[in-house]
Amino acid sequence: MSARVALELAGIERHYGQGDTLLTILKGVDFTLKRGETVALVAPSGTGKSTLLHIAGLLEHPDAGEVIVNGHACQGLSDDERTAIRRGEIGFVYQFHHLLPEFSALENIMMPQLIAGLSRAEARERAAQLLDYMRIGHRADHRPSELSGGEQQRVAIARAVANAPLVLLADEPTGNLDPETAGYVFEALEALARQSGLAALIATHNHELAGLMDRRVTIEDGRIRELA
Repeated sequence: MSARVALELAGIERHYGQGDTLLTILKGVDFTLKRGETVALVAPSGTGKSTLLHIAGLLEHPDAGEVIVNGHACQGLSDDERTAIRRGEIGFVYQFHHLLPEFSALENIMMPQLIAGLSRAEARERAAQLLDYMRIGHRADHRPSELSGGEQQRVAIARAVANAPLVLLADEPTGNLDPETAGYVFEALEALARQSGLAALIATHNHELAGLMDRRVTIEDGRIRELA
């Protein structure tokens, strides 16, 4: 695998049982994501976007195939080993920010760093830098309930990249934002990818934003297909 490849999915299959029926969601998905690349995943609801992201992020096991993160094949790893890769190499952003309501914006971003073993001083400095980068440094001491939707999502992005992951997976990160705010949140995501070498796979229904990314893919008949 090329040193520039951050994430590779090889022959991924996923099935679900519905009574006596076996429902196949993913049918041998092959996909490669390079460092510094932003890829839009544009597909209708129910086609397996979230399932694909969960498998790519090691939150769910495929029924067949292999997930390779930064050159490490993950299918045969223990839960602890998968957790270690997920914590160090992968960041997640969802449509709903899932910030901890009792903590400030700064503290929310510090949390994954503290879990990873950084000192409070190091975590605080990194969190403050990320908030400034997201242009909301002045909101560092505010709790999520005191932030706008766009501000909350920018905090969520900062939290997702706080431990400098190699891969960022985002599931409709701008889905509940107005167009102007969505545009800025996307610009922040793209700038992070460009400047840090982060590889980003972003599921979105926003075709305008998808068109600004390096590539667009969809899920068709259980497989990934490139879009023009």
